[in-house]
Amino acid sequence: MRSTRVTLATGGLMTALLAVACTSASTIPQPDAGDLPVAPESARVDLAMPTFSNPTNVTNPLFPVSSQASVLLVGTVDGMAFRTEVTLLPETRIIEWAGQSVEVLVSQYVAYLDGRIHEVAYDFYAQADDGSVWYFGEDVFNFADGAIANTHGTWIAGRDGPAAMIMAADPKVGDVYRPENIPGLVFEEVTVKQVDQTLDGPLGSIEGGIVVQELHMDGATEDKTFAPAYGEFFTSDGVDTEALAMAVPTDAASEPVPESLVTITDGAATVFAAADAGSWDGATAAMEDMNAAWADHAAGDVPRLVEPLIGEALDALNQAIGAQDAEAARQATINVARLSLDLQLRYRPVTEVDLGRFDLWLAQLQLDAAAEDAGGVNGDLLTLDYVRDRIVQALDASTAAELNLALEELQTAVTDGDFTAASEIAHRLRGLVSGL
Repeated sequence: MRSTRVTLATGGLMTALLAVACTSASTIPQPDAGDLPVAPESARVDLAMPTFSNPTNVTNPLFPVSSQASVLLVGTVDGMAFRTEVTLLPETRIIEWAGQSVEVLVSQYVAYLDGRIHEVAYDFYAQADDGSVWYFGEDVFNFADGAIANTHGTWIAGRDGPAAMIMAADPKVGDVYRPENIPGLVFEEVTVKQVDQTLDGPLGSIEGGIVVQELHMDGATEDKTFAPAYGEFFTSDGVDTEALAMAVPTDAASEPVPESLVTITDGAATVFAAADAGSWDGATAAMEDMNAAWADHAAGDVPRLVEPLIGEALDALNQAIGAQDAEAARQATINVARLSLDLQLRYRPVTEVDLGRFDLWLAQLQLDAAAEDAGGVNGDLLTLDYVRDRIVQALDASTAAELNLALEELQTAVTDGDFTAASEIAHRLRGLVSGL
């Protein structure tokens, strides 16, 4: 495992004194939360200084980050489709906090809004010896128009403030803890409202869920649900929602990839090429096969939140083919293929699925380059860079070097605004990926 050391920032005498106090104290010094309506300290279960003997082995069933390879969440934000891919990376980091050097897991969170990259975060987690899970910070990148707009929300334990409990060892109604505890920078206080809940899971009922209410730095609250073997399961502030659609290995199946999903994915590639060439008879024939394949697959065991999404995407593709709208058809095929790959997570290694996602973002870049959409192309390039983090460890050294070099060339073409060169490089990269 690779490790990157994150050390305590030298912020002067006060920072040094705080570090010494944290090292020697049996409780964690608490920052002033100002006028926020926080719970009394008597309700808090996160005040004792934790110890970390085996921090990357997370056994807490309500936050099983070390055993989840990939998680898909879907929902709506501001009336637009919201999609999140969460991936446990193979690397760890060492973070210095309160006199302890703690090895933490690194989880990559990539959120898309209306099909475009919206937020990326690298989250750092560790389990304490009592079974509670602690949040050691995050590197955050927020996007606008295909570019990094800011890094608001970034914080590291020890440098900016204390690590914070993100899941109690055995949460009970009335328990209070703070997943983020640096008022003025990041702050969340959680109160457990319900336990032992039965939830509608991706493939059936789940027992033992909990519901919490989360107080934010602006005084607003939202409800969150956590489920055993899944972790964060449902979030809603009354308008925007984010819900877990599936997770592996929790929802993994033992059988091979169903032929119906292979037909849908291959058919999408056929329609993409046919629409590009104006071969509408070929596109129609492939679409008929895809419709039949989906009808067959939908009759079986399909994660309940993904099923309507792929149905809608297929409807959009049918309409685009009927209208002989090449651009809409190619975009719709990418959307269909992405959802088909989501379903294939249950049957294939995560890295294989991420290779497929990487290929689809190359196809998206080709489509955006043809439209001379500079923001779209730049966002596609950044997305490729983040997906690369999930696949590069599975490649041999020479292939990884070839992929990295091609991405550097692509970066140059995008920076120069050379859409033709960018499309050609993306085409070459698709050939490399298809051979893996």
